[in-house]
Amino acid sequence: MLIASLRAQCGGPRDGALLRFSLGNALLNTGDAQAAIEELQRAVAFDPAYSAAWKLLGKACLATDRRDDAAAAWRQGIEAARQRGDKQAEKEMAVFLRRLEKPAQD
Repeated sequence: MLIASLRAQCGGPRDGALLRFSLGNALLNTGDAQAAIEELQRAVAFDPAYSAAWKLLGKACLATDRRDDAAAAWRQGIEAARQRGDKQAEKEMAVFLRRLEKPAQD
């Protein structure tokens, strides 16, 4: 199983932002958003400029109804994307943030 294989590498010489991002993504895809959040937080701790990890962290937070945490992750991700010149990630997270902050329409 992919998740078991990725977890086996954690703490080893290949541990880092990409491994934790991959594990977080796999966990989120199986519906374990809480575990995904933990791994994605580790990914951005390894590399605070990893905009894709911030974007996925926001999605995982939203999946657990942690709206404020999702917004904070996307704000940090937008800044990381700006620093790296990653215009696409910056635009995507800006859209997610606008949708999140938009008042509910009945």
